[in-house]
Amino acid sequence: MTNTPAPRDLASMTEEELTGLFLSMGEPKYRAKQLFSAFGKGQRLSEVTTLPKSLRERLSSDFPDTFPEVEEKLVSRIDGTVKYLFRLYDGACIESVFMRYEHGNTLCISSQVGCRMGCKFCASTIGGKERDLLPSELLGQILAAERDLGERVSNIVMMGIGEPMDNYENVVRFLRLLNADDGRNIGFRHISLSTCGVVPGILRLAEESFPLTLSISLHASEDEKRSQIMPVNRKWPISELLAACVTYYRKTGRRISFEYTLIAGKNDTKEDAEKLAHLLRTAFAGTGAPLHVNLIRVNEVKETGFRRGDAESVRLFAKTLEERGVVATVRRRLGSDINGACGQLRRSSSKTTASERQETLE
Repeated sequence: MTNTPAPRDLASMTEEELTGLFLSMGEPKYRAKQLFSAFGKGQRLSEVTTLPKSLRERLSSDFPDTFPEVEEKLVSRIDGTVKYLFRLYDGACIESVFMRYEHGNTLCISSQVGCRMGCKFCASTIGGKERDLLPSELLGQILAAERDLGERVSNIVMMGIGEPMDNYENVVRFLRLLNADDGRNIGFRHISLSTCGVVPGILRLAEESFPLTLSISLHASEDEKRSQIMPVNRKWPISELLAACVTYYRKTGRRISFEYTLIAGKNDTKEDAEKLAHLLRTAFAGTGAPLHVNLIRVNEVKETGFRRGDAESVRLFAKTLEERGVVATVRRRLGSDINGACGQLRRSSSKTTASERQETLE
Protein backbone atom coordinates (compact mmCIF):
# COMPACT_ATOMS: atom_id res chain seq x y z
CA MET A 1 0.00 0.00 0.00
CA THR A 2 1.25 3.45 -0.90
CA ASN A 3 1.65 5.91 1.98
CA THR A 4 0.63 9.29 0.60
CA PRO A 5 0.72 12.58 2.49
CA ALA A 6 -2.59 14.08 3.58
CA PRO A 7 -3.86 16.44 0.86
CA ARG A 8 -4.82 20.03 1.51
CA ASP A 9 -8.46 19.75 0.44
CA LEU A 10 -11.29 17.91 2.16
CA ALA A 11 -12.56 15.94 -0.82
CA SER A 12 -9.13 14.33 -1.32
CA MET A 13 -9.11 12.93 2.21
CA THR A 14 -9.97 9.39 3.19
CA GLU A 15 -12.63 8.76 5.82
CA GLU A 16 -9.88 7.99 8.34
CA GLU A 17 -8.16 11.30 7.63
CA LEU A 18 -11.44 13.18 7.97
CA THR A 19 -12.01 11.42 11.28
CA GLY A 20 -8.67 12.69 12.56
CA LEU A 21 -9.47 16.18 11.33
CA PHE A 22 -12.87 16.35 13.06
CA LEU A 23 -11.51 14.94 16.30
CA SER A 24 -8.77 17.60 16.25
CA MET A 25 -11.52 20.20 15.88
CA GLY A 26 -13.44 18.83 18.86
CA GLU A 27 -16.16 17.37 16.63
CA PRO A 28 -17.61 13.84 16.90
CA LYS A 29 -16.01 11.25 14.62
CA TYR A 30 -19.31 10.39 12.89
CA ARG A 31 -19.02 13.74 11.09
CA ALA A 32 -16.30 12.12 8.96
CA LYS A 33 -18.65 9.44 7.62
CA GLN A 34 -21.31 12.07 6.92
CA LEU A 35 -18.94 14.23 4.90
CA PHE A 36 -17.14 11.38 3.13
CA SER A 37 -20.43 9.82 2.05
CA ALA A 38 -21.76 13.19 0.87
CA PHE A 39 -18.68 13.83 -1.26
CA GLY A 40 -19.09 10.36 -2.81
CA LYS A 41 -22.62 11.32 -3.82
CA GLY A 42 -21.43 14.48 -5.54
CA GLN A 43 -22.42 17.02 -2.92
CA ARG A 44 -20.34 20.14 -2.34
CA LEU A 45 -19.46 21.18 1.19
CA SER A 46 -22.10 23.92 1.19
CA GLU A 47 -24.75 21.30 0.35
CA VAL A 48 -23.93 18.84 3.12
CA THR A 49 -26.82 19.79 5.39
CA THR A 50 -26.11 16.90 7.76
CA LEU A 51 -23.26 19.09 9.02
CA PRO A 52 -24.14 22.19 11.09
CA LYS A 53 -23.94 25.42 9.11
CA SER A 54 -21.32 26.83 11.51
CA LEU A 55 -19.10 23.79 10.91
CA ARG A 56 -19.49 24.07 7.13
CA GLU A 57 -18.51 27.72 7.27
CA ARG A 58 -15.49 26.93 9.41
CA LEU A 59 -14.35 24.22 7.01
CA SER A 60 -14.92 26.35 3.92
CA SER A 61 -12.71 29.08 5.36
CA ASP A 62 -9.84 26.63 5.88
CA PHE A 63 -10.12 24.40 2.80
CA PRO A 64 -10.64 25.21 -0.89
CA ASP A 65 -13.64 23.95 -2.86
CA THR A 66 -12.02 21.95 -5.68
CA PHE A 67 -15.23 20.79 -7.39
CA PRO A 68 -14.91 21.37 -11.18
CA GLU A 69 -17.28 23.74 -12.95
CA VAL A 70 -18.67 23.09 -16.43
CA GLU A 71 -17.04 25.74 -18.61
CA GLU A 72 -18.30 24.27 -21.87
CA LYS A 73 -20.28 21.26 -23.02
CA LEU A 74 -20.55 19.84 -26.54
CA VAL A 75 -22.97 17.05 -27.44
CA SER A 76 -22.44 14.88 -30.51
CA ARG A 77 -25.36 14.79 -32.91
CA ILE A 78 -24.01 11.49 -34.22
CA ASP A 79 -23.90 9.29 -31.12
CA GLY A 80 -24.75 11.44 -28.09
CA THR A 81 -21.20 11.52 -26.76
CA VAL A 82 -20.71 14.50 -24.44
CA LYS A 83 -17.46 16.42 -24.19
CA TYR A 84 -16.83 18.64 -21.19
CA LEU A 85 -14.39 21.45 -20.69
CA PHE A 86 -14.10 21.77 -16.91
CA ARG A 87 -12.71 24.85 -15.20
CA LEU A 88 -10.83 24.16 -11.97
CA TYR A 89 -10.62 26.26 -8.82
CA ASP A 90 -7.45 28.01 -10.02
CA GLY A 91 -8.78 28.79 -13.51
CA ALA A 92 -7.03 25.90 -15.29
CA CYS A 93 -9.07 23.80 -17.73
CA ILE A 94 -9.25 20.07 -18.41
CA GLU A 95 -11.45 17.80 -20.50
CA SER A 96 -13.61 14.74 -19.89
CA VAL A 97 -15.66 12.70 -22.36
CA PHE A 98 -18.91 10.89 -21.48
CA MET A 99 -19.80 7.88 -23.66
CA ARG A 100 -22.85 5.62 -23.57
CA TYR A 101 -22.41 1.90 -24.21
CA GLU A 102 -24.69 -1.12 -23.81
CA HIS A 103 -22.67 -2.21 -20.77
CA GLY A 104 -23.03 1.18 -19.06
CA ASN A 105 -21.86 4.77 -19.13
CA THR A 106 -18.13 5.45 -19.40
CA LEU A 107 -16.28 8.64 -18.55
CA CYS A 108 -12.80 9.30 -19.89
CA ILE A 109 -11.06 11.57 -17.38
CA SER A 110 -7.91 13.70 -17.27
CA SER A 111 -5.14 13.25 -14.70
CA GLN A 112 -3.11 16.44 -15.27
CA VAL A 113 -3.52 19.95 -16.64
CA GLY A 114 -1.53 19.47 -19.83
CA CYS A 115 1.13 16.80 -20.26
CA ARG A 116 4.92 16.75 -20.47
CA MET A 117 5.34 13.40 -22.24
CA GLY A 118 5.55 14.94 -25.72
CA CYS A 119 3.87 12.21 -27.80
CA LYS A 120 3.87 13.64 -31.31
CA PHE A 121 0.32 12.60 -32.26
CA CYS A 122 -1.37 13.94 -29.11
CA ALA A 123 -3.05 17.34 -28.69
CA SER A 124 -2.88 17.10 -24.88
CA THR A 125 0.87 17.55 -24.75
CA ILE A 126 1.04 20.70 -26.90
CA GLY A 127 2.06 23.47 -24.53
CA GLY A 128 3.42 21.04 -21.92
CA LYS A 129 2.26 20.31 -18.40
CA GLU A 130 0.88 22.98 -16.06
CA ARG A 131 0.24 20.94 -12.93
CA ASP A 132 -1.02 17.66 -11.48
CA LEU A 133 -4.66 17.17 -10.60
CA LEU A 134 -5.65 16.60 -6.99
CA PRO A 135 -7.50 13.37 -6.13
CA SER A 136 -10.64 15.45 -5.58
CA GLU A 137 -10.30 16.95 -9.06
CA LEU A 138 -10.05 13.47 -10.56
CA LEU A 139 -13.14 12.37 -8.66
CA GLY A 140 -14.86 15.68 -9.32
CA GLN A 141 -14.92 15.10 -13.08
CA ILE A 142 -17.13 12.06 -12.50
CA LEU A 143 -19.40 13.79 -10.03
CA ALA A 144 -19.74 16.95 -12.12
CA ALA A 145 -20.68 14.96 -15.25
CA GLU A 146 -23.24 12.92 -13.30
CA ARG A 147 -24.73 16.04 -11.78
CA ASP A 148 -25.04 17.71 -15.19
CA LEU A 149 -26.49 14.72 -17.04
CA GLY A 150 -28.53 13.07 -14.30
CA GLU A 151 -26.98 9.72 -15.27
CA ARG A 152 -24.67 7.44 -13.33
CA VAL A 153 -21.14 6.74 -14.53
CA SER A 154 -20.31 3.05 -14.12
CA ASN A 155 -16.94 2.79 -15.91
CA ILE A 156 -13.85 5.00 -15.71
CA VAL A 157 -11.15 5.32 -18.36
CA MET A 158 -8.01 7.25 -17.42
CA MET A 159 -7.00 8.16 -20.96
CA GLY A 160 -7.67 11.89 -20.97
CA ILE A 161 -5.24 14.78 -20.68
CA GLY A 162 -2.04 13.91 -18.82
CA GLU A 163 0.00 10.84 -17.92
CA PRO A 164 -1.45 9.06 -14.84
CA MET A 165 1.91 7.56 -13.86
CA ASP A 166 3.41 11.07 -13.80
CA ASN A 167 0.88 11.93 -11.08
CA TYR A 168 1.17 8.60 -9.32
CA GLU A 169 0.47 9.47 -5.69
CA ASN A 170 -2.66 11.48 -6.45
CA VAL A 171 -3.94 8.88 -8.93
CA VAL A 172 -3.54 6.02 -6.44
CA ARG A 173 -5.28 8.04 -3.74
CA PHE A 174 -8.10 8.79 -6.19
CA LEU A 175 -8.45 5.09 -7.03
CA ARG A 176 -8.83 4.26 -3.35
CA LEU A 177 -11.43 7.01 -2.88
CA LEU A 178 -13.28 5.81 -5.98
CA ASN A 179 -13.40 2.24 -4.70
CA ALA A 180 -14.30 3.03 -1.06
CA ASP A 181 -17.55 1.42 0.15
CA ASP A 182 -18.84 4.61 1.77
CA GLY A 183 -17.62 6.75 -1.12
CA ARG A 184 -18.18 6.30 -4.85
CA ASN A 185 -17.90 2.48 -4.64
CA ILE A 186 -16.83 1.79 -8.24
CA GLY A 187 -15.08 -1.57 -8.58
CA PHE A 188 -11.52 -1.70 -9.90
CA ARG A 189 -12.62 -4.01 -12.70
CA HIS A 190 -14.61 -1.10 -14.09
CA ILE A 191 -11.50 1.10 -14.30
CA SER A 192 -8.93 1.30 -17.11
CA LEU A 193 -5.67 3.20 -16.72
CA SER A 194 -3.52 4.10 -19.70
CA THR A 195 0.18 4.94 -19.64
CA CYS A 196 2.61 5.89 -22.39
CA GLY A 197 5.19 3.63 -20.78
CA VAL A 198 6.47 5.03 -17.46
CA VAL A 199 8.16 1.82 -16.31
CA PRO A 200 8.63 2.67 -12.58
CA GLY A 201 4.93 3.51 -12.35
CA ILE A 202 3.92 0.20 -13.92
CA LEU A 203 6.07 -1.72 -11.44
CA ARG A 204 4.68 0.27 -8.49
CA LEU A 205 1.12 -0.27 -9.68
CA ALA A 206 1.76 -4.01 -9.84
CA GLU A 207 2.33 -3.93 -6.07
CA GLU A 208 -0.95 -2.13 -5.32
CA SER A 209 -3.10 -5.21 -6.01
CA PHE A 210 -5.72 -3.23 -7.91
CA PRO A 211 -7.56 -5.55 -10.34
CA LEU A 212 -7.97 -2.76 -12.89
CA THR A 213 -7.21 -2.91 -16.61
CA LEU A 214 -3.81 -1.54 -17.59
CA SER A 215 -3.48 -0.13 -21.10
CA ILE A 216 -0.09 0.53 -22.67
CA SER A 217 0.28 3.12 -25.42
CA LEU A 218 2.75 1.29 -27.66
CA HIS A 219 2.24 2.66 -31.21
CA ALA A 220 5.41 1.10 -32.67
CA SER A 221 7.32 -2.17 -32.47
CA GLU A 222 10.86 -0.77 -32.96
CA ASP A 223 12.73 1.60 -30.67
CA GLU A 224 13.86 3.98 -33.40
CA LYS A 225 10.35 4.46 -34.74
CA ARG A 226 8.75 4.64 -31.28
CA SER A 227 11.27 7.19 -30.03
CA GLN A 228 10.43 9.45 -32.97
CA ILE A 229 6.78 9.70 -31.95
CA MET A 230 7.06 8.99 -28.20
CA PRO A 231 10.03 10.62 -26.41
CA VAL A 232 9.36 8.48 -23.30
CA ASN A 233 10.85 5.57 -25.25
CA ARG A 234 14.30 7.16 -25.04
CA LYS A 235 14.23 6.70 -21.27
CA TRP A 236 12.40 3.38 -21.11
CA PRO A 237 12.82 1.51 -24.41
CA ILE A 238 10.46 -1.20 -25.61
CA SER A 239 12.41 -4.07 -24.03
CA GLU A 240 12.21 -2.47 -20.56
CA LEU A 241 8.57 -1.55 -21.04
CA LEU A 242 7.52 -5.06 -22.04
CA ALA A 243 9.57 -6.60 -19.22
CA ALA A 244 7.62 -4.40 -16.79
CA CYS A 245 4.38 -5.50 -18.46
CA VAL A 246 5.29 -9.16 -18.01
CA THR A 247 6.02 -8.48 -14.34
CA TYR A 248 2.67 -6.70 -14.00
CA TYR A 249 0.81 -9.62 -15.57
CA ARG A 250 2.55 -12.20 -13.40
CA LYS A 251 1.78 -10.27 -10.21
CA THR A 252 -1.82 -9.37 -11.01
CA GLY A 253 -3.05 -11.95 -13.51
CA ARG A 254 -4.78 -9.11 -15.34
CA ARG A 255 -4.69 -8.93 -19.12
CA ILE A 256 -2.88 -5.88 -20.51
CA SER A 257 -4.32 -4.04 -23.48
CA PHE A 258 -1.84 -2.52 -25.92
CA GLU A 259 -3.01 0.64 -27.65
CA TYR A 260 -1.69 1.21 -31.15
CA THR A 261 -2.49 4.44 -32.98
CA LEU A 262 -2.35 3.91 -36.74
CA ILE A 263 -0.61 6.79 -38.52
CA ALA A 264 -0.61 6.72 -42.32
CA GLY A 265 2.88 6.17 -43.70
CA LYS A 266 4.43 5.87 -40.23
CA ASN A 267 3.40 2.60 -38.58
CA ASP A 268 0.39 1.16 -40.40
CA THR A 269 1.79 -1.32 -42.95
CA LYS A 270 1.36 -5.10 -43.03
CA GLU A 271 5.05 -5.39 -42.14
CA ASP A 272 4.47 -3.20 -39.08
CA ALA A 273 1.67 -5.55 -37.99
CA GLU A 274 3.87 -8.61 -38.46
CA LYS A 275 6.65 -7.05 -36.37
CA LEU A 276 4.17 -6.05 -33.65
CA ALA A 277 2.75 -9.57 -33.39
CA HIS A 278 6.25 -11.07 -33.21
CA LEU A 279 7.30 -8.57 -30.54
CA LEU A 280 4.36 -9.31 -28.24
CA ARG A 281 4.42 -13.08 -28.72
CA THR A 282 8.14 -13.17 -27.96
CA ALA A 283 7.90 -10.90 -24.89
CA PHE A 284 5.03 -12.87 -23.33
CA ALA A 285 6.18 -16.35 -24.37
CA GLY A 286 5.57 -18.88 -21.60
CA THR A 287 3.37 -16.58 -19.51
CA GLY A 288 0.00 -17.71 -20.83
CA ALA A 289 -1.03 -14.08 -21.11
CA PRO A 290 -3.75 -13.28 -23.66
CA LEU A 291 -2.48 -10.76 -26.19
CA HIS A 292 -4.77 -7.90 -27.17
CA VAL A 293 -4.12 -4.83 -29.31
CA ASN A 294 -6.61 -1.97 -29.50
CA LEU A 295 -6.18 -0.23 -32.85
CA ILE A 296 -6.94 3.49 -33.00
CA ARG A 297 -7.02 5.62 -36.13
CA VAL A 298 -4.99 8.73 -35.38
CA ASN A 299 -6.84 11.96 -34.64
CA GLU A 300 -5.92 14.52 -37.27
CA VAL A 301 -4.69 17.41 -35.15
CA LYS A 302 -3.55 20.43 -37.15
CA GLU A 303 -0.29 20.88 -35.24
CA THR A 304 0.93 17.28 -35.79
CA GLY A 305 0.39 16.90 -39.54
CA PHE A 306 -0.40 13.18 -39.07
CA ARG A 307 -3.09 11.59 -41.23
CA ARG A 308 -5.32 8.53 -41.01
CA GLY A 309 -5.02 5.63 -43.39
CA ASP A 310 -8.06 4.27 -45.20
CA ALA A 311 -10.42 1.62 -43.86
CA GLU A 312 -8.73 -1.13 -45.89
CA SER A 313 -5.32 -0.50 -44.30
CA VAL A 314 -6.89 -0.76 -40.83
CA ARG A 315 -8.67 -3.99 -41.79
CA LEU A 316 -5.44 -5.51 -43.15
CA PHE A 317 -3.48 -4.53 -40.03
CA ALA A 318 -6.07 -6.14 -37.75
CA LYS A 319 -6.28 -9.26 -39.94
CA THR A 320 -2.49 -9.66 -39.88
CA LEU A 321 -2.40 -9.52 -36.08
CA GLU A 322 -5.25 -12.02 -35.75
CA GLU A 323 -3.56 -14.48 -38.13
CA ARG A 324 -0.53 -14.40 -35.83
CA GLY A 325 -2.42 -15.10 -32.63
CA VAL A 326 -2.95 -11.54 -31.36
CA VAL A 327 -6.53 -10.41 -30.72
CA ALA A 328 -7.15 -7.08 -32.43
CA THR A 329 -10.04 -4.69 -32.00
CA VAL A 330 -10.62 -1.36 -33.73
CA ARG A 331 -11.76 1.35 -31.34
CA ARG A 332 -15.05 2.99 -32.24
CA ARG A 333 -14.58 6.66 -32.96
CA LEU A 334 -17.18 8.37 -30.80
CA GLY A 335 -17.90 12.09 -30.82
CA SER A 336 -16.18 12.70 -34.15
CA ASP A 337 -18.20 15.88 -34.74
CA ILE A 338 -17.10 17.38 -31.41
CA ASN A 339 -13.38 16.47 -31.57
CA GLY A 340 -13.95 13.74 -28.99
CA ALA A 341 -10.24 13.12 -28.45
CA CYS A 342 -8.94 14.87 -25.33
CA GLY A 343 -6.82 17.97 -25.69
CA GLN A 344 -8.46 19.52 -28.72
CA LEU A 345 -11.20 21.48 -26.95
CA ARG A 346 -8.81 22.79 -24.32
CA ARG A 347 -6.39 23.92 -27.03
CA SER A 348 -9.09 25.81 -28.89
CA SER A 349 -10.77 27.33 -25.83
CA SER A 350 -8.40 30.27 -25.69
CA LYS A 351 -8.61 30.91 -29.44
CA THR A 352 -12.28 30.58 -30.29
CA THR A 353 -15.50 31.42 -28.49
CA ALA A 354 -17.96 28.72 -27.55
CA SER A 355 -20.59 30.09 -29.93
CA GLU A 356 -18.15 30.02 -32.84
CA ARG A 357 -17.24 26.40 -32.09
CA GLN A 358 -20.88 25.42 -31.85
CA GLU A 359 -21.53 26.97 -35.26
CA THR A 360 -19.06 24.54 -36.80
CA LEU A 361 -21.31 21.70 -35.68
CA GLU A 362 -24.42 23.05 -37.40
